[in-house]
Amino acid sequence: MFALGFRPFFLLAGLYAVLMMALWLYSFVGGRPIESYYGVYGWHPHGMLFGYTVAVIAGFLLTAVRNWTGLQTLAGPPLAALAGLWLVARILPFFPGTVPGPLIAGVDLAFLPLLALVLAVPLWRGGQRHNLIFVPLLLALAAGDLLIHLQRLGYTSVTEARGNALVIDLVILLIAILGGRVIPFFTERAVGITTRHWPWIERIAVGALIVLALSDTFYPLPVLLGVVAALGCAAHLIRVAGWYGRAVWSQPLLWVLHVGYLWVGIGLGLKAAAAAHWIPPVLAWHAFTAGAIGTLTLGMMSRVALGHTGRTLEPTGVMALAFGLIGLAALTRVLVPIAAPQHYLLWITLSGSLWALAFAAFVAVYAPLLVRPRIDGRPG
Repeated sequence: MFALGFRPFFLLAGLYAVLMMALWLYSFVGGRPIESYYGVYGWHPHGMLFGYTVAVIAGFLLTAVRNWTGLQTLAGPPLAALAGLWLVARILPFFPGTVPGPLIAGVDLAFLPLLALVLAVPLWRGGQRHNLIFVPLLLALAAGDLLIHLQRLGYTSVTEARGNALVIDLVILLIAILGGRVIPFFTERAVGITTRHWPWIERIAVGALIVLALSDTFYPLPVLLGVVAALGCAAHLIRVAGWYGRAVWSQPLLWVLHVGYLWVGIGLGLKAAAAAHWIPPVLAWHAFTAGAIGTLTLGMMSRVALGHTGRTLEPTGVMALAFGLIGLAALTRVLVPIAAPQHYLLWITLSGSLWALAFAAFVAVYAPLLVRPRIDGRPG
């Protein structure tokens, strides 16, 4: 269970995705507000970003860094302690009258810097200087978390929304960096497509996300956000088009990544539309979260778990169905409300239910793999 980072963190992420979505439907749709340190509804975005998403990032990077460097990352009791810290940070906010706010904040804020530290050491020792970029990215995510806690503790009045926006922007930037590496590689290796790349598109795609993160945090001017988001939308759609070929649809572990990355471009387009006041901003944020983050992380967890337990990269029919469900969840949460906003609660209920079913399928299929040794006898 604690032989390598993907094992505990992917399992925790899958369980958390199901539980917290069910709790959200009970609270928001059912009209039963749940008190927490983050407020009656603030626990939902914080939990999905710093609970679910950060757990996936931790599991992926702890595993990837060992591959990149050949050096062992956290394992055994230290890995269990890090996973335990993540878990405690998820539980404490639901006891706001019992646990002091500074303690809740301190436990939550400790996780990302610790993760950055335990990754920086093997990256430095292994000579992976170019991959050290993930260390400041993790610390920037921690800075976004700090902005949220500063408002929750009463030190500021306007930083929570900016913190959430910064974190979403940074996670999409992380997806753009990693996706730009692995999706073309997986595509060429799996189905023999020769992917296309344009250096100026690559620079615009990544640069636009950096500018958006800075603007959302320090100077959220609608005109600036709209222009940069529209430019980024075009760049990311061109980027993913260059990786695409019809043969992609023959591999579920491949098309789920392409569809997930497509949501990056869609999300940026909707962000531009929101800046022009054509649609509510929440739809753009959910294009990034339910669409890009949800779809890509489910696909990557499935792929990594198969490969690092010694199995062939062939998902079960249940997981192929789960990939379809997560895609429908994103469509129902983001695009359908634009066409039929009068049934908004219905779309949220349907989307949340599809999301929970997709991750319940992941847990059912992968939990037995994650808690058992590799079938080839190798460590990890």
